[in-house]
Amino acid sequence: MKKKISIILALMLCISLLAGCSTGSKGKDDSLDSVKKAGVIKVGLSDDYPPMEFRDKDNKIAGFDIDVANAVAKKLGVKLQIVTNAYDGIFLRLILKKFDFVQSTVSITDDRKKKMLFSDPYINGGCAIFLKTGDNSIKSPDDLKGKVVGCQAGTTSQDALSKLSGLKDVKKYEATTDAFLDLQNGRIAAVVADPMVGDYYMVKNPGKFKKVEKYLGKEPIGAAFRKNDKALKDAYQKAYNELKKDGAISKISNKWFGYDVTKSDN
Repeated sequence: MKKKISIILALMLCISLLAGCSTGSKGKDDSLDSVKKAGVIKVGLSDDYPPMEFRDKDNKIAGFDIDVANAVAKKLGVKLQIVTNAYDGIFLRLILKKFDFVQSTVSITDDRKKKMLFSDPYINGGCAIFLKTGDNSIKSPDDLKGKVVGCQAGTTSQDALSKLSGLKDVKKYEATTDAFLDLQNGRIAAVVADPMVGDYYMVKNPGKFKKVEKYLGKEPIGAAFRKNDKALKDAYQKAYNELKKDGAISKISNKWFGYDVTKSDN
């Protein structure tokens, strides 16, 4: 599902800033050299999407994406620095060089590929529908008509819901945790989120939620880089591939999901 800039003005600003904030198309790509020289790679993320990236009970940032990013940084021989950012506007801040890449359950879409570089997909996400257990009124996306549905603001779930006709309302949340809390309390009829994220809520809250079999759509998820930072993107991909080959990624996935989600088509 995640994630899509929802403000057109921000997109336009991103384009206008490309010349001043990124290496020009004719200039040298020093993206990897700069990271190596600094000894630090900065990742931008929204810390409100468990189990991918979130604050744990000790208020420390944790999650699948965090562990993967840390493992990649170690392979690159640098330290990982986490920079948190609300999801709306996170790609704009990437262009502004507030961080080196975004790893925050980012859905790879054709529109985004025009503006950014992406790693290979490492998970297949999508727009799954979650309900309170016992609610049998919604069996497919068509049954959302006349309902109040929740999603995280700025995500591809918001985009998918905007294309559905007949909804009573789409309630947009800063954090998916708040959407599931409202679902639990009966304030909304459904939540649309990535399947593995909703599955996590189901495991953490046994018997409270269920997932509709038919999705609004499925989407590959990857790490996002500035358009001209090919050297850094390629180095990230090489490191990830090595971690995948030696089983490290599978271990991280099993830690958070109980199975290797990177091998699943969700």
